Amino acid sequence: MRVVLAVTAVLLVLGAVPAAAAAPPPAPEPLCKVTDSRLGELSGLVSDGEHWYAINDGGTKVQVFVLDHSCKVQKVLSASTDPYDVEDLARAADGTLWLSDTGDNSHKRTTVALMEMKPSGGSVTLHRLTYPDGPHDTEALLLDRSGTPYLITKEVLGDAAVYRPTGPLATPGPTALEKVGSLTLHDTDTVGGPVGAFGSVLVTGGATSADGSVVALRTYTDAYLYPAPDGDVLEALKRNPMRIPLPNEKQGEALAFEPDGMLLSGGEGVGQPIRAVKNATALVAGAAAPQRQAAKPAASGATGGSDDSSGLPLLPVVGIAVVVVLIGWFLLSRLRRRPRR
Repeated sequence: MRVVLAVTAVLLVLGAVPAAAAAPPPAPEPLCKVTDSRLGELSGLVSDGEHWYAINDGGTKVQVFVLDHSCKVQKVLSASTDPYDVEDLARAADGTLWLSDTGDNSHKRTTVALMEMKPSGGSVTLHRLTYPDGPHDTEALLLDRSGTPYLITKEVLGDAAVYRPTGPLATPGPTALEKVGSLTLHDTDTVGGPVGAFGSVLVTGGATSADGSVVALRTYTDAYLYPAPDGDVLEALKRNPMRIPLPNEKQGEALAFEPDGMLLSGGEGVGQPIRAVKNATALVAGAAAPQRQAAKPAASGATGGSDDSSGLPLLPVVGIAVVVVLIGWFLLSRLRRRPRR
């Protein structure tokens, strides 16, 4: 009996008694369908709480569609600037809209660009950018609390790269970018996207919560939410993310947060839905533990929930080892005490 009590005490102290499995994240729920033919290639989305602002992939002039919460287009903010390939949209704390003209499927652009537009529309401020290591196709833009932009590349082979400007943005520039990190995504079994399971590792969009405490990236099939309690985007991308599957999106590229923490997602195609995961930012509360290799942000897409690719937790393993030693010691002691015949 004493041995049993001792073993139980060791397990409790060392945390070897496994905790209940975390509940899977909620499935996205459809809110409405985008039926306006002018918005058939939804690629970027943001919210101010009252309206949604959306952009098409590509285009020959700057256009931002203002939608109500039934997916109806209320108005279009436009400017005569002719972009090359707009891919994502972000919203700064002061309401300024940032369009990420960074698409480059053929990897031939010598510069990419970010464009500022006031929520009233009418004009655009252009900021050209250059990569330090050649062209990249980039479809995700994140803004931190201070308004610093981060670009996350869409890599067919290898890790996604994280870039930010080396200094204040020039107009029209170019301003040099610097590589500040990389990101590994693993394939998942989430159904959807235009290229099957391969699409589950391609970064197609990004979003930052209204208070900057959570940043998110998405692929064609899944969203990854990273805790950023201090508002630091780069540090957030070094942490283990919460994966939220976004199944059955035809070509999912848009991702946004409502001010209340709801996560919105959508994709290309007339008649495709805008879907929501309620209280998404609360799912990552307290999940700010850094990964072991802090110099290289990495996200695991193998399972839902907060992912960790470091193997079995250390404390339970130690606890099990202690139990084995104690049982062996007990049995050996009993054998020694048995009288010889």
